[in-house]
Amino acid sequence: MKIRIGVLLTIAFSVGLAIAVGVKVALQVPYSPPSAPALEAVAPSPQTVAQTGDRPPGIRVEAIVPERLVRDLKTLAFDRSTPESRDRARRYIVEQLQAAGWNPTPHPFPGGINIVAERSGTDPDAGTVLVAAHYDTVPGSPGADDNASGVAVALEVARLLGAVPTPRSLQLAFFDLEETGLQGSLAFAGEADPQRLHGAIVMDMVAFACHEPGCQDYPKGLPVKAPDRGNFLAIVGDLEHLPLIEAFQQAARDPLPAIFTLPVPFKGLSIPDTLRSDHAPFWYRGIGAVLVTDTANLRSPHYHQPSDTPSNIDRDFFLGAAQLVVNATTIVLNRRATLDSPLPPRQAATGRSPQGSAGSLF
Repeated sequence: MKIRIGVLLTIAFSVGLAIAVGVKVALQVPYSPPSAPALEAVAPSPQTVAQTGDRPPGIRVEAIVPERLVRDLKTLAFDRSTPESRDRARRYIVEQLQAAGWNPTPHPFPGGINIVAERSGTDPDAGTVLVAAHYDTVPGSPGADDNASGVAVALEVARLLGAVPTPRSLQLAFFDLEETGLQGSLAFAGEADPQRLHGAIVMDMVAFACHEPGCQDYPKGLPVKAPDRGNFLAIVGDLEHLPLIEAFQQAARDPLPAIFTLPVPFKGLSIPDTLRSDHAPFWYRGIGAVLVTDTANLRSPHYHQPSDTPSNIDRDFFLGAAQLVVNATTIVLNRRATLDSPLPPRQAATGRSPQGSAGSLF
């Protein structure tokens, strides 16, 4: 994972973005999200969410299978920095996708190979949503958190939602060479059609949490009171596609991890450090994308280290993060409405951030 989240948060606070921590996060922007069914937390079997009040009819929420997720993470926890080791990881990913009924194809680019798969939705006009994660590591690290965890969750999405009919199509991508400059996602996004690909959910480290007071680091001089425990999942999205962030707000329910949302203006140009993971190339193309992350080195001492092993992940947090991603993906796939943010006329004309996003954050 290339993103420096500490710098990211400092700059984000300085420009007055609305950030909140908690299971239900309110974005202080002039945006009224559509109603959606409340989603159940982790359950031993698939749940059907009943219609409540004026909400739309319930949607089926598939439950993760913990043993599969942990198996995938453990199997992929080896140094994946060489051509040979990345080929080994690709073979495993392809094998798992094929076993789940997908038809994965290689997406080669100079120096690397992405793996891509897609299943069609029921509404050709509803577009496609991408779920993605990078599978390479830095040299010398087995990368259990960075990013076998993200790959494992993407594989679970493939298993659970591959045969579920939804209006939107579901595309999966496993990116190569993220650690050497986002090469795989740049190649993929460069060929994507913004008229067809409506949004992307990108995972980069989703398996580490710390629960002791003071274990979550923040930059010096942080101008707000911040939580001192690293038991939340950060959702970083672009301000032009708030419905993607809002899907995670609706998906987060006890006992799933709390979420920490960071809506970023100007496609990240005003906050360059938000452009250092695989969601960024989609912003460049005008495609909405969110980064789902555990904040990396701000809480984990194992970031890019040989100690990034399965024994050092937080199993419950990892499984909760996986269910949260499945829930949010289910919400987005079942919507036909645009994922673009409705912007006030002045903002649409000037590109300025919405008024009212500053103020008390907690």
